Amino acid sequence: MSVYLVVSIVLCYVVWIKCIYYRHRRTLVKSLKHLMNGSTSKETNGADIRALIVTAHPDDECMFFAPTIIRLVELNASVHLLCLSEGNYYNQGAQRKQELLNSCAVLGIPDSRIIIVDHKRLPDDPKTDWSVSLVSSMIVKHMRTQSFNMVLTFDGSGVSGHANHIAIHKAVSHLASSGQVPNDCCLLSLETVGLLRKYISFLELPFSWLLPSCLCCIIGSQGYRQAKDAMFCHRTQLLWFRYLYITLSRYMFVNTFQVIPKGPKNLKIY
Repeated sequence: MSVYLVVSIVLCYVVWIKCIYYRHRRTLVKSLKHLMNGSTSKETNGADIRALIVTAHPDDECMFFAPTIIRLVELNASVHLLCLSEGNYYNQGAQRKQELLNSCAVLGIPDSRIIIVDHKRLPDDPKTDWSVSLVSSMIVKHMRTQSFNMVLTFDGSGVSGHANHIAIHKAVSHLASSGQVPNDCCLLSLETVGLLRKYISFLELPFSWLLPSCLCCIIGSQGYRQAKDAMFCHRTQLLWFRYLYITLSRYMFVNTFQVIPKGPKNLKIY
């Protein structure tokens, strides 16, 4: 009897996950409209969104942001990527740059919407604290040039705790708090979750769905295959533990975001 009970619970849990996925497909546009209408008085649909994903290294885009990119591209949003290093930690920068372009092609971001920065003060190094002022200036320059109305990046824990990820969050938060972000631009940070939630794969979806967040992006089996194919483009990074990550990480299935609050215009930071 106990075996049947366990099987029944598992089946119910899987059915619940499927229901969440199908409900999410109907509510994603509504969530995006709510976010965007908080920044502008105009009605918003997917095609009106000009989104900038800000990452630190080649492979961040698919390791952490694949569900969001895939969903936004499906809605015909204009998705751009700003990667602030070539990932040259092991002197593979040129190869990793091409891997990033290949990965983005799989995810639906054309080369013309990708900027990869190669700056000596922004090395790929978990022990190096990037200059917040330098990162801020690069991001805001790109934002103003392209007139983005949505910027998505890491939160204060950087998902993996990488110092370069955290520096980007600090830079975007600085831009927000100092009033340098246009009123019609929404800033979102990718939520870092604990290890248990992070590595229970798609079984984590009910937690992401039930816990409060400002935006939740979920992909199903087809989207997961697309995200996995994007990961496989990063051949230099496919060590044994990457295969475990591809299989077990909830970030291959779901992203949840919180809004980065903006401060008043022209606020001076001393």
